[in-house]
Amino acid sequence: MAKDKSKNKLIGAARRLLTGTVLCGFLAGPVSSYALPENNHHIDRKSAVMANPDTKLANPKAHSKKKLAVIIDDLGNKMEGTDEILSMPVKLTVAVMPFLQTTQEDAKRAHEKGYDVLLHLPMEPKRGRPEWLGPGAILTKMSDQEVRKAVEAAIDNVPYAVGINNHMGSKVTADERIMSIVLDVCKERGLFFVDSKTNYRSIVGKLCKQKGLPEVYNHIFLDDVASTAHISKQVGKVSEWLKSHDSCVTIGHVGSRGKKTASVLRNSIHTLRQEADFVGVSDLAREQRKLDFIFP
Repeated sequence: MAKDKSKNKLIGAARRLLTGTVLCGFLAGPVSSYALPENNHHIDRKSAVMANPDTKLANPKAHSKKKLAVIIDDLGNKMEGTDEILSMPVKLTVAVMPFLQTTQEDAKRAHEKGYDVLLHLPMEPKRGRPEWLGPGAILTKMSDQEVRKAVEAAIDNVPYAVGINNHMGSKVTADERIMSIVLDVCKERGLFFVDSKTNYRSIVGKLCKQKGLPEVYNHIFLDDVASTAHISKQVGKVSEWLKSHDSCVTIGHVGSRGKKTASVLRNSIHTLRQEADFVGVSDLAREQRKLDFIFP
């Protein structure tokens, strides 16, 4: 009889311990990682609560797969390959140029598909035709106030944008005055900036670090040469990169090479999935868990 009572006490204690563990685990779990804004460019503090950055995952193996963020530039102007890109069966990021005939439509379609949307902000290059920039371009001759006004107007013109990347911009991304203003606006609007790396002397990364913004940048251009053979070769470089890195950002384009890029990308999905998960570029920004970025 005494043995039965002792046994029952042990069972009861075990049940109470298990219940308490489950409940505590539920209550102590992360409230949310930060949610980047969609059509409104303001982050409410209540929706931006983050888990403790030091919290360890219960099952790290379940979250250890590498990440691939594919950004497709130049949407917004009925460019070739747009429909093909917007029908991909994996998550992509599309960079939409402002103030063009299909800016709103392309951003909306991408958002409804579940893709990330970036503002593809035209920026002055060292070389190149001025007409390639498009409307709303950021130029080094602008005053501080003109830069700020232009960036804010462009953000407002691209719905669902969670961040910005540069269209051309080899001159501007090396200009500390201009880029400091651009990044200040990003921070105020709860956005991040992806450096397309059109200039190896870019100071974007340094400024992002100073301002507490995520440091996200392009690793590989897919279609800098507009041939199927070259694009396929670049996809191979993406695979190689992922063998020695946890993530990769790669950029392709719609336009004259758009259908080729879309075709090669679609045919490479199975192979690339063996290396990494397709993610939006905001996932890579989110991983950096920059508290100063969340609460400017």
